[in-house]
Amino acid sequence: MLDLQRLRALHAVSVHGTVGAAASALGYTSSAVSQQIAKLERETRTVLLEREGRGVRLTDEAHQLVRAARELIAIVERAETELEERRGEPSGRLTVAAFASAARGLMPPVLADLARRHPALDARLTEVDPHLSVDLVAKGAVDLVVAHDWDIAPLPAPANVEQTVIGDDLCDLLVPQDHRFAGRTGVRRDELAGERWICQPPGRVCHEWLVRTLRAAGQEPEIVHMADENPTLVALVAAGLGIALIPRLGRGPLPAGVVEVPLDPMPVRRLYALWRTGAARRPAIAETVRTLVAHWPDVSAHGPR
Repeated sequence: MLDLQRLRALHAVSVHGTVGAAASALGYTSSAVSQQIAKLERETRTVLLEREGRGVRLTDEAHQLVRAARELIAIVERAETELEERRGEPSGRLTVAAFASAARGLMPPVLADLARRHPALDARLTEVDPHLSVDLVAKGAVDLVVAHDWDIAPLPAPANVEQTVIGDDLCDLLVPQDHRFAGRTGVRRDELAGERWICQPPGRVCHEWLVRTLRAAGQEPEIVHMADENPTLVALVAAGLGIALIPRLGRGPLPAGVVEVPLDPMPVRRLYALWRTGAARRPAIAETVRTLVAHWPDVSAHGPR
């Protein structure tokens, strides 16, 4: 008989792409995941993973098992939902994935609130890139996702995923204190020509927003420095190396030498909670979504200004 935990491990590798990433998502070590899959290979007398460069590739037999694993995981999820629904209280493990600034600025008070009010609920957070999160929840790798989009890049939601709006996160232009925009009450987008920009790398939503927005205004942005984390971007601005457009959520107080200037019109990104269709019946999902929405006004009200 096939072991469900071993199938979960294989399914996680198929979703996340590597043994290490699968281990992080499951809360195991890479060695533990490798051992689970090795046991599954012995049980099935089949090679499931093959080395490919520094990573692994699933064999055809592995893909067949992953399809079966997805069905079994869905059956178990429905059974757990029904039991939790009968009890009427949030309980059990709930895996939540959130992008970096939401993981830093929104999730700590939400998770603390849930732990205080619902001790039977074991909510666990994983930080993920926003462009990966929707696929993770759609494939059943996580239970709930906190993601975001911009006006020019709407968030895609598969047919089996539902969503609700958490709130809008405002974004400001950050400039060095001796910059020509410092002290202004507002800056129009058509004034940004010739600026040296600091932003996230290509493939990130913020990067794509900056490039598309400036091109729509007839400008080609000169991006001189790129980094993943907002604190790094802010530090580069503080060093006088360029300007940046950074959302308020999770940004923290600005260091000396950095000035916040409103961009007109002010860019806004919208935050969403997403879950698989039907999972809202589970009290843990419904209560976590409610808590996210309830905390947003306080989190956004105390953000940088």
